[in-house]
Formats: sequence, structure tokens, C-alpha cells
Amino acid sequence: MINPFFENKGPFKFNEILTNINFTNKIKDIDTNISDIKDLVNATNKDITFFHSKKYENVASSTKASYCITTKQLSGVLPKNCEPIEVNNVLVSTAIITQMFYPDSVTDDFDSHTLNIEKTSFNNSVNHGQNILIGKNVKIGANCSIGHNTIIESNVVIGDNCSIGSNVIIRNTLIKNNVSILDGCVIGKKGFGFFPNKDGNIRYPHIGIVIIEDNCEIGCGSTIDRGSLSNTIIGKNTFIDNQVHIAHNNKIGENCIIAGQVGFAGSSSLGNNVMIGGQAGISGHLKVGNNVQIGGGSGVIKDIPENSKVMGYPAKDLKRFIKENK
Repeated sequence: MINPFFENKGPFKFNEILTNINFTNKIKDIDTNISDIKDLVNATNKDITFFHSKKYENVASSTKASYCITTKQLSGVLPKNCEPIEVNNVLVSTAIITQMFYPDSVTDDFDSHTLNIEKTSFNNSVNHGQNILIGKNVKIGANCSIGHNTIIESNVVIGDNCSIGSNVIIRNTLIKNNVSILDGCVIGKKGFGFFPNKDGNIRYPHIGIVIIEDNCEIGCGSTIDRGSLSNTIIGKNTFIDNQVHIAHNNKIGENCIIAGQVGFAGSSSLGNNVMIGGQAGISGHLKVGNNVQIGGGSGVIKDIPENSKVMGYPAKDLKRFIKENK
């Protein structure tokens, strides 16, 4: 599932897509209809996708997409069913195409359609404080509570037995059952994705959502960005401390414990039963295996295999770190 909330304005003629990215090389079947833009894993033969890094060679080699925005150096990895569209900047071209399909995903202005909870059907079914605003397309399960001054903006589903604190803002998010979101959290806003340009930075559309699975707790002042072309996911029974930032497209496994002020760059994945000490930083596009322990203040800049214990900057085997810092 990507975003069930943003409206797809497609399909578009393939020729129209190529014109928007100023692509002039000859490509067959330019009158073909393209239904959507999706990542390499989820794309079908009706879609266009993108491939910009060798880290994704395995999934690129088996993508079902009919067309792929990529570079000349990477195009040979694609299967025969996928026509490469070779460009100079894959991500800029992808951003332009994504904005064609999902123009409403670029900005995150405040939701002008919210109503005071007392004017909605949730007034009697939800235990709530004062000054609660509820947007359109919101569902809230049984036995939930919402604290003072919280805004549940459009496109939010909250399961049963959930506790939403005070001064919380949530949008574009699916929250499962028995989840606690403490005071001051911001969940589901767009990620920090743009391309620097002297005439005006180019924003990357974020059409993904945030999914928080059962029995999770999100600590005070934490932020969780929605995904760009995939979803940001927090696995079951994961507890996140205060002031943690989780950027777009991260996948956090089950039963993880993440201490205060940890920061995640985008598109990394954590396995199950991962423990991270306070003020650690996880770089983007990395894979951290199951049962990993990361010491406080560490800087993770490469993949970590499962069952490892690491610490330091760059993060290294714990025994080696202790030996080098006696």
C-alpha cells in the first residue's frame, strides 16, 4: 500500500511524461497510457518507476514496470520488459513526474476543513480535552482519548484503545490498535526532500503515508515523516523515546527500543528487536539487521549485520570500540 489518500490524476500519455522532463531521445510506444509512478518493488506493467543507485540493483533487475527513469550506467541492470529512460538527474525527473500524478502531495498547508470535535460524530465516542480539531476522512476506533489542543488533520485512521496526547498534529497516517502517541508529536507531514536550485529549490512530492502498527509508543516531541514513494513504517511493539526524528521511507521493525534524540535519515530499514541508545544517528539507505544493539551517540554510516553490538563514530564492533578507547 502506498498512499490511499492522495488522488492520482493519471493516466497520462507516455509522450506527455517525456515532454515534461524534456526527454527528446526516441522511445517506442510513446502513445501508451501510464497509470502511475511507483517504486521498483510495487510497479506493474502499467507504471513507470525509477532506479538511481546500485544499492537497488537486486530489485531493479526484477521490476515489472514498463519504463524506468535511470542513468546510462545503471540501465543495463533492468529486465527486458522495462524500457530505460536515461536522464542526467534521476531524482529531479522522478519528482517532476510524481508531481504530475499527485499535485496535491507537494505542499503541506494547514488543513482548512477541520471542525471542532464537539461538532463531529466523535464528540461522544472519544474521551477528549479542549480545542480538538478533526479533519475530513478521519476514523477513530473504540476507547480512544485525545488530549488538549491536538489536531487530527485529514486522512487519518486511528484504531481501538489508542491514546493521543496534547498538542499533537497527525495527517496521512494509519495508526493500528493500542498505540500511545505522547504530547507534542508531529506525524505524517512531508519529509525533507528537495533538490537545491539557485532559482528556487525543487520540492520532492511525498505520496506515501505513515503506518504505526499495534502496541507502539511514540515519545513526546517526536516527528515521523510520511514516505515519498513508499511508506514510513513503525513495527509492532516498538517504543520510541522523546525527541526522536524518523525521516521519510524508514522501516522500523518489531519490538525495537529507540532512546531519546536518535535521528534517522531517509530510506533505512531496521530489523526486529533492535535497541538504539540516545543521540545516535542512522544515515540514509542503510540496513540494520535483527537483534542489533547500537550504543548511545554512535554514528551508523554503513549496514550492520544481525546480532551485532556496535558503538562509536563510525559505529564499529563494541569490543573493538572498548579496546581502542581504554
